Amino acid sequence: MGVEIILKIAAVGILTSVVNQVLKYCGKEEISTLTTLAGLIVVLVMVVNLISQLFNTVKGLFSL
Repeated sequence: MGVEIILKIAAVGILTSVVNQVLKYCGKEEISTLTTLAGLIVVLVMVVNLISQLFNTVKGLFSL
């Protein structure tokens, strides 16, 4: 579980950076900023999901 999420976050980061560089090369700086923001939002949603799972696990441990 731990390695998978790290690899997913790294893949999103690499993909976002490649798309960002291609769009900057084409002169589309505004769209490249939006793709960077979209990549950040995707990673944040993944992290929030993991934090939610952690809270549910802790809640399950303390409720007998």
